[in-house]
Amino acid sequence: MTANRGLALFRFFFAAMCLAAVVGQFAYNVQSIPNYRPLNFFSFFTVESNFIATAALGIAGWFAWKGESPRWLELLRGAATMYMTVTGITYSLLLSNIEVDTAVPWINVVLHYTMPTVLVIDWLVDLPKARVSLRESLTWLAFPLLYLVYSLIRGPFADWYPYPFLDPRAEGYGNVAIMSVLIAVVAFVLAVVIALSTRLQNAGPHPASAPPPRLNLPL
Repeated sequence: MTANRGLALFRFFFAAMCLAAVVGQFAYNVQSIPNYRPLNFFSFFTVESNFIATAALGIAGWFAWKGESPRWLELLRGAATMYMTVTGITYSLLLSNIEVDTAVPWINVVLHYTMPTVLVIDWLVDLPKARVSLRESLTWLAFPLLYLVYSLIRGPFADWYPYPFLDPRAEGYGNVAIMSVLIAVVAFVLAVVIALSTRLQNAGPHPASAPPPRLNLPL
């Protein structure tokens, strides 16, 4: 595999942009909100998924620069793509008119719109050389599940929930359960779609599997 410096620079640029957006929003909150609780900021799925995206792009950029693509990195990129797509879809459908700790306009655009788009483009441009199995892709669901458990356990103690659809104080745990199942279904479908997309990379027969050419030797 040859080095792809253009792809590496693309990844470095957006990894830096994403990190700058997250750090900039955190600094803004600390300075502008009295008695701000930093742990709340890091308890947003948006923030956590963007950190994962930053790491995935930065590491993938380094390996692209060297012309390498280890299997664990391909799986990390797939997970980051799924998390960021969930972030973009959830924000667009449920949270676009609600304050979710991203009051700075350009930061809001970067974290909720730009980065989900970038991760999808990066995935499609550089699909894994080997297919991702459905079983492998389903392991990506572990993080959203752990996030849900963490949010619901921490909520009563902190008297704070990151998103309205995770807050049982308004409409009870039944509504939380319904919304959680719907988002889980979206995440499941995305995991399957991302895994199936890796078949595009291998649509044609691999050179090693092609039958050897027939030689027409004179009799």
